[in-house]
Parts: sequence; C-alpha cells; structure tokens
Amino acid sequence: GAMSGADPAANKLLSFNQRSASEDLGCRRGEFSRKHYGSVELLISSDADGAIQRAGRFRVENGSIDEASDYMPGTWRRTDVHLENPEYHTRWYFKYFLGKVHQNYVGTDAEKNPFFLSVVLSDQNNQRVPQYRAILWRKMGTLKISLPYSPTKTLSVKSILSAMNVDRFEKGPREILNPEIQKDLLVLEEQEGSVNFKFGVLYAKDGQLTDDEMFSNESGSENFNIFLNLLGDTICLQGWAGYRGGLDTKNDTTGINSIYTVYQGHELMFHVSTMLPYSKENKQQVERKRHIGNDIVTIVFQEGDDASPSFKPSMIRSHFTHIFALVRYNSQNDSYRLKIFSEESVPLFGPPLPSPPVFTDHQEFRDFLLVKLINGEKATLETPTFAQKRQRTLDMLIRSLYQDLMPDMPKNMLNRRSFSDVLPESPKSARKKEEARQAEFVRVGQALKLKTIVRGDAPTSLVTTGLCRKEPWESQSFCSSFPYDIVCGDSWGQSLLVATDSAGVMLLEDSPTLPPVQVFDKTLTVKQMHVLEPQDLLIARADKGKDARLYVYRLSSLKRGIEERQLVRTKCDSRENKLEKTKGCHLYSINTHHGVELRIVAAIRNKLLLITRKQSRLDCLGSIATVTGTTDSPVEEFQYIREICLCDSPVVMALVDGPTGENDHMICVAYRHQFDLINESTGDAYRLHHVDSNRVNFVAAIDVYEDGEAGLLLCYNNICVYKKVCPFNGATPMIQPNTSDFHFSWNQMPNAIVCAFPYILAFTTDSIEIRLVVNGNLVYTAVVPELQLTASRSDIYFISSAPINSASNCSSRDTSSQSSPQTPTGYEMPVFPSPLGDGEAPSKHIYKIPLSNLVGRSIERPLKSPLVNKVLTAPASSVIGPTPMIASTTSLSLSRMEIKEIASRTRKELLGECLCVCALLNRKLSLRLCGTAGSWQEMYQKKSAAAGWTSGAAQYHLLLTFQLWVINKKNCNDTCVLDLL
Repeated sequence: GAMSGADPAANKLLSFNQRSASEDLGCRRGEFSRKHYGSVELLISSDADGAIQRAGRFRVENGSIDEASDYMPGTWRRTDVHLENPEYHTRWYFKYFLGKVHQNYVGTDAEKNPFFLSVVLSDQNNQRVPQYRAILWRKMGTLKISLPYSPTKTLSVKSILSAMNVDRFEKGPREILNPEIQKDLLVLEEQEGSVNFKFGVLYAKDGQLTDDEMFSNESGSENFNIFLNLLGDTICLQGWAGYRGGLDTKNDTTGINSIYTVYQGHELMFHVSTMLPYSKENKQQVERKRHIGNDIVTIVFQEGDDASPSFKPSMIRSHFTHIFALVRYNSQNDSYRLKIFSEESVPLFGPPLPSPPVFTDHQEFRDFLLVKLINGEKATLETPTFAQKRQRTLDMLIRSLYQDLMPDMPKNMLNRRSFSDVLPESPKSARKKEEARQAEFVRVGQALKLKTIVRGDAPTSLVTTGLCRKEPWESQSFCSSFPYDIVCGDSWGQSLLVATDSAGVMLLEDSPTLPPVQVFDKTLTVKQMHVLEPQDLLIARADKGKDARLYVYRLSSLKRGIEERQLVRTKCDSRENKLEKTKGCHLYSINTHHGVELRIVAAIRNKLLLITRKQSRLDCLGSIATVTGTTDSPVEEFQYIREICLCDSPVVMALVDGPTGENDHMICVAYRHQFDLINESTGDAYRLHHVDSNRVNFVAAIDVYEDGEAGLLLCYNNICVYKKVCPFNGATPMIQPNTSDFHFSWNQMPNAIVCAFPYILAFTTDSIEIRLVVNGNLVYTAVVPELQLTASRSDIYFISSAPINSASNCSSRDTSSQSSPQTPTGYEMPVFPSPLGDGEAPSKHIYKIPLSNLVGRSIERPLKSPLVNKVLTAPASSVIGPTPMIASTTSLSLSRMEIKEIASRTRKELLGECLCVCALLNRKLSLRLCGTAGSWQEMYQKKSAAAGWTSGAAQYHLLLTFQLWVINKKNCNDTCVLDLL
C-alpha cells in the first residue's frame, strides 16, 4: 500500500525512473481504456429561435479533451490502423472451399433447428501447413474453426461439431452430394455484408447548422475538391462497369460524375452531395437526401475554423445513418482534423483517434479515414437492428434450403459417409464414379467463383493501399538454430533465459555471434519461471510430483556466476534457494503489478499457499547493490501468509490486484467446468463463470485493468470471455454480469493467450491469431508452422520450425497471395554445436516480437493503474519502431512460389484457378483503364499468340504481369500498365 517518506510524489517518480522500460510495459500491457474510443453524449440540435429540434445519444470521438486547443499535430506514423474482420480472413467459403474438393453436411440440432456444416482439408495459405477448416451455418450466424491435421488420426464429423460445442442432435449430419449446394452456401456467407461500400459525403459551409442548408450547397469550395481528390478518382457514371453504390450508370439521373476508389480489395463509391442532382425548386433536395440519408456512414466536410459552431448528428434527419465523420481543413498548417460520432448502439470500433486528432500527412489521413469508415459500417451491422434482420434472413434461407433438400433424401442424395473418406477407397468402378462426381463438384465451384469475381463481389485483397507500413506484430529473428526443446522461458534484459527439457537452463544473448550460456545443468528441470529485474529475482518451479518446489535466486548472483565463469549450478547448489513449504507445487502465479508488492500463490494439489516478500517498497525499487540482505539466497526475505483450501486442483490461475490493496486482492482459479474467484484474505469462493460444454480445455485467465478497475479475460477451448470483477460485490456467491462483459471465439484452438493492449494474441499449433481487446475483432492471422510460445511477460518470444524469412508473413495487406515458405537468405546465424543423435528432431528457430511495438502507441495517452494514484507515462525511449529481420517478401517472389504450388495441383483445379485470376484481372484492370480503347484481354491474346506461348507459359506470364502491375501501379500511368502487358 502506502509509502512512507516526506515526498510520496518524488518517491513515485523515483520508482518509475528506476524501473526498466520493458518492465513498465510488461506491467501495463493489460491496462486499457474504452475511453480511447470516445464517450457517449446527449447531443441536442436547436433552430435559430433556440427551440429543440432533435436529440440523440452518440458516442463522440475527438481524440482529446479540449478540441479548441491549439495542438501541434502528431508527427509519428500510426501502426494500429487495421481493417477489422477483413474479408480475406473471414470469407472462408469463397477463399478455401469453392473450387476445391470439400464436403457439406446437413442436420438438425437438439432444438430441431437445421444446420449445415462444410469441411475442407486445406493447406493454410499455401504454407504447407495442412489443416481442417470447418464452417457451421446456423441462424445465429456462422461459426468457423480450424483444426490441426494429423496423418495418423482422421477427424469425424462428430468430433468437429463437438469442437464447435454441438454435441446433441435431433438428426445426425448427412453429406449432401449435389454440387449445386455450393451456390446456396455462398449466398449464406454473403449475408455477412457486402464487400463493397457506399459512403455519403456532405458539404457544409461555415455557419450552416441545418440539413436543408447543407444539402442545398450547389457546389463545394476548392478545399472540398482537394479533399474529394484525396478520397478517390472522379469517374463518369454513364457506362460505369464497377461497383455503382446504387447510382444510375445509364441515364445520368443521379449525376454525371462521382468519386470512386478501391481500398484493400474493397470498392468504395462516395455519394457526394454536390455531385448529386441539384434542384432549385425542391428546397429539401430529396434526390440528394435519398442517397446520403440511406448511407450507414456519412462524411461531413465543414468549412470554417475550429472555434466556429460545428456539426452535430442531430442536425441530420436520418434514422439510417449511424456514423458521422466530421472533417475540417486547416489551411494554416495544411492539416485535417477528424471527429467521429457513432450512434450509441454501435459497438466500439478502431482505430482510436490520435491525440490530438490532427493529420498533416494527407495520405496517412486518407488511410486512417477509410479504415475507420469501413470498420464503422461493419460495426453498425452488429447493432441489434441489423443483427436481428440478418438473423431472420439467415433463418429463412437455412430453413428453405433444408426443406428443398428433404424430398431428395430417399434418392440417396444425402448419404451417411464417414468424414475420414476424403478420397474413399472402393472398387474401381465406384472409384471412377466418385472421381467423376468430384470433378463435376469442383467444376461447379470454380464456375461459381468465376461468376462472383466478374460480378465484383469477391473478397479479394489483390488491389492494396498505397501506404506500405510495418505491422506492430512483425517478428524479428532472435536465434536461427536452437537444438533443444524449450519448456518455458522469460526475458532478461535483451537476453532470453530458457529452460530446456534435457539440457538445463540457458541464457541466449541478443547477438548472433554469442553462443548460449549454461546457467543450470540438467539436474534442475525447470517447468515455469519469472525473471523480475527490478526485484533482482528469478522465481522458478522445478521438478514434478512430490519433488516439485519453488526456487528463488538473486539475478545479480546468477549474473556474477556467469561473468566470473564459475561452474554451472546444479540442483544440489540450489538447496539454499528452495521455498520448502511449496513441496508438491504443480502451478504458481505472481501478481502483475509486482513493483508495488510481490505476491506469489503456489498451488499444491487443491491447496493454495500465499507468499509475499518481506521488503519495503523503497528496498525493492533500489539498485541491485542495495537490495536487502547480504546472503546469496533471498529465501529468508519471503514469508508464508496463509493457506486456502479449494474443492479441486486448479489448472489455470491468475492474481487480481484490488483497487486499494487493503484485503481486496483476489485469485482466479479454473478447475472442473468453472472459473472461480477467491478472496485472498478470507478464502471465500465466488462463481465467476460456468463452462457449458461437455469437455473443457482451460487455456488462460488474464487479469486486465480497465481505467484501473480489474477485469478478467477467461480463455477456454476456442472461447474468450471478458468479465469485469471490480468494483467487487461479494454479497452473493455468484458474480453478477456487467454491461461491459463480452465474449468472442477464436478461429483455432489456442495453446496460449497474450494480452498486449490494444491486441490480444492467440498462439495455436501453427498460427498466431491477432484480435482487438475491446471488441474481439480479428485483424490478422499469421501462419507459423509448429509454433510454441516461449515467453510473454515482457517481450514475446516464440519458436517455430519455419526458417528465417518465412515464419511470420507480416504484411497483412494480402494473405490471399500467400505462398510457401521462401528459401532462407544468405544471412544465417551461427549454428550451435548440435547434441542431436540419429533420428532426433531438427533444431527450431526462435523469434521475438518487441512488446513496445505492440503497446507503444496505446500508452501515448496515460492510463490509470490500480494501486498507483499518480498516472505514469512511459518514457519516449520505450516506444521504438519495429526493426523486422523477417522480411515481408515482395508480391513478385510470392507469385513464383504460388505458380509452383498451383502447378502441383490437378489440371482441372489449375484451369479453374487461372480462369478466376483472369476474371479478377479483367475486373480490376478494366476499372483502372476506363476509357482505354480495346480490352486488355484482346491485347494480351494477340501478344501471347505472337510470342507463340504455350497455355502454361501464358498462365505464368499472366500472373507475373498482374503482380508487376500491382507493384508498379503507384508509379506509372495507364500507358505504362499497357506496356507491361
């Protein structure tokens, strides 16, 4: 709790300055604030006489408290601007199923609701990581899951449904053999929302405060026209072949021109008020309101300086528009200021506005604005109004499809086949029949894919944004060849301390030239560890069963031993470092904010032992030389506080810091089918969450602090649940639900979870799935073969079998063109002497994601921590830019690998793939080269015929041409593009 001394504020400052930057980030990674995403206000609009016209509750984002203040615009480049739930990650059926051999099933659940299940065995993003992908189609929406493939163990339909928490049926699943089912399932997937967007753009002069005035502006200013040119290209509507966003492309009834762009594969059409038809007779400008009033998202460009009266959503008479983006241009410093209004029911969506919300880099502003608008519209579709409508539509489509299939059941169209029969073994004639059916199935799927692309509804990301930036989760190579299996680890400064399964504990330096240093030999088998630098402390749980103990060491002593080349420590040397009462300990946990007071809870079967360190706060903040005690072992500094008995052995455990630190700390434990909250002082247990599932695999409980108030992220199976636990009300044995509670599902089964606000990362057997903490939305999935998380208390370290340059494909711009792993570059780190014998596993590679890259931007605005009254901000030095050593490969080199991958498939699939790519090229290039005489396909056919290419060479050139065009499109005009062809 409280500190003694004449100047507590000075002591706090001292404490902060003496903590390492990484330690501070490590403690604060779980602290977040929804206030970064705005606060709800009642907005009232009145007429010239002061009478109230309309009122509405909107969440207002302005990035700062006082928007009239004269701020210097931010100069740093944002790294947290991401499309949420990007279609090229979420539209699985189009991307992974259509045009491939897969299976579709129909059944009814215990409540007699029909469901469909689609399953495919696919290579994840062409990275040679085979896995099962499954989509469960239900009226509540689709549920997706990816399960690892094992050549020795085939999955049954029942086990896949069980992984999705569907264990009881009224009618068990049967396979649908009719290839036309693919068309119906694609329609179900498209109910998620359009891949293309229409946004309103309303021009308002300085002082205009009613929608009639704004809609009556016949033309915009020069600044407005510059803003429109920033948004996109001016296109001629007559004869327009691309996405039209409800505008007339035949008779000019909705204007002659419009603004259009393509952003990360999404076609965007802007309904610009000054480009829509103007009527002198109709003061209400019904034609303009008809389009802009029916857009979910509208940009309002308002003239005037920040001091003049500004726009409010209540000025617009529209029940449909949920999000307004107010843009103001400042000619004095050539900057744009942004403010976002979201209707109260719209879930939170990113990216949060910078503080101040001022942009001097116009391309960065465009990037930020378009991402914010797309995310906003998708978030609006999750409001009760839209979600209920979508659910009704899904229910109707699924029931209708089910009823259409029922009469065909006797004709054996539905057939109970084992899921393991992906290519069924059968007599020759039956096999030929099955191959013919599969060929027809693939042909129908490819034709459907082709049609979707030509129509412009394909969830593709081939056309990318102009801004190329490093993503915060980009990993760096730390050690290219480590020959041992790692059990656990933790960062020690810029080094990594790892416990191996057969070679003891080693220190890996952050240098490719330095070999690993042995710290403990193999007699000490460490299972769990924490390196706490400010406390000069290493905590380790070693051995198993009755021999298990917690050991505590001074880091300074270990460091001396290493530097003076003393003998490697053994288990015998550690007798003085045992915490004897922890005998039989199978799990332990420490509190997050251990800089204030270190608390350890050790689990010994069904008993919890609370241990604290007998140090004053000033002692634990002092330098290594002045730490209390002179002995080599810090054991005497620890005291046993109390034992708490549980009804079962905990599988997962987390300590929760109370707001005052006075008998209000809690312990979260997971066992059986539940998460319980234990009062650390009294031992009273409270039910936090019951897992309603036949089987449960507990993954993690993570304590997080929203504006200083504790909450817990409870992770089990592929589910993540957020529960607010503070302020704690212990009046009932059941923790009551809170309005801020939410849950989401991962697409894979996580083995470990790491929270680093604004992100939450799931580490699975072959991928890192990255979502946002505030809403659970997916932002990226990185394919990492044979992945294992090593350390995450501060910087994140993981091991993988992927060689350098391929473990982390970090450009989230285009995973649809992902390829097989690249050949490692000439730069390789030195290989350690290998202790491997014959037939042993090859060495693994260790990668690092610096924590400061993930959370650096989110802590630019101060956050409130529990137990610390004064808000601390991180020093500038802790916010460093990413320096990736795993390079994002260029589109060109990817395409070569892609062709190799495609060439290995069947000729039928190759032809289908090529047709789809051709259709995509046709659509994207014809939109880009509008007005150019002749179609690019005709020119291409002539060129290939003249060159005498074979069809295979032509396909190769076709893909290379498109990739070249993507690379060069920023720096070339239409003529250059045609020259490339």
